[in-house]
Amino acid sequence: QVQLVESGGGLVQAGGSLRLSCADSGRTFSTLTMGWFRQAPGKEREFVADISWSDSMTYYADSVKGRFTISRDNAKNAAYLQMDSLKPEDTAVYYCSATRAYCPGNGCINPGAYAYWGQGTQVTVSS
Repeated sequence: QVQLVESGGGLVQAGGSLRLSCADSGRTFSTLTMGWFRQAPGKEREFVADISWSDSMTYYADSVKGRFTISRDNAKNAAYLQMDSLKPEDTAVYYCSATRAYCPGNGCINPGAYAYWGQGTQVTVSS
């Protein structure tokens, strides 16, 4: 059973940083590719980053590349999204997601590739 819970969202000024966490209460975390998506009001859910289960390979959306870093700690059943140099356009609800698929490159950038989702955490960046 995979159950994902996000934390770490909040309000930050432009240029600031936040670190999101995603905890899985199940026992198979090390076999999951973990992804982060975000959804702003009136917009579709969009891919942010993912990290594979087998070799911790990462992939980022162009809009966050160089500013965001995804990581995982299999011993803690947790994934993280370090967000630096935040911009007002990063404001959205951020969702943690998981799939048992191996996702090289841009293989898992569509929400349909993920079977498991957290409830989301709000990130607001003020200008």
